[in-house]
Amino acid sequence: MARDRKFSTSELFQTTTELLLQYGYEGFTFSILADHLEVSRGTLYKYYENKEELITDFMIHEMNLFLEELKNIHKIEGFEKQVDFLLELIFKNASIPHLIEIGKNIPSNLNQKVRDNQSKMEQQRFAMYHNLQAFIDLGRKEGKLKPNLPDFLVLGFIFQTIAIPNHFAIPRSEWVNSIKEMICYGMFVK
Repeated sequence: MARDRKFSTSELFQTTTELLLQYGYEGFTFSILADHLEVSRGTLYKYYENKEELITDFMIHEMNLFLEELKNIHKIEGFEKQVDFLLELIFKNASIPHLIEIGKNIPSNLNQKVRDNQSKMEQQRFAMYHNLQAFIDLGRKEGKLKPNLPDFLVLGFIFQTIAIPNHFAIPRSEWVNSIKEMICYGMFVK
């Protein structure tokens, strides 16, 4: 029997990303993953009992990377520059919202590891919003945000911009700048 080739966690998670985005949660299998990594399914089962353990581990890893980058928002002076930073970060990590949606499909009754990972992912979402509270506070302090808008609505609106389809392939920088303009100044001519 041939020996399985070795793969890194980075390679495993990169391939997992590609396949999840291509096949979705339901279509993602260890067979497909093993084929892409050129290993046996048994090799994957040495590390993960099921695909849900892998997917939740992967999602925790991705969110940790995002949260590490997000912490840098506090080093930036001024609310408008922080908006620029946040939008760039969101668009740089454009797959995260889609992966979060995939994560919502994972049943929690599979095993303790999956439940623990889902709990960690929920804590990460709260940590993300906690990290952004100072961003919101700065926007209000500088008089840039309307005081009557709920914090989570402002953040949700910003984060959902990633879901707007760019059907006409507008260049990324122009697309992000247009979204920023709409977020900051609206679409109505005054």
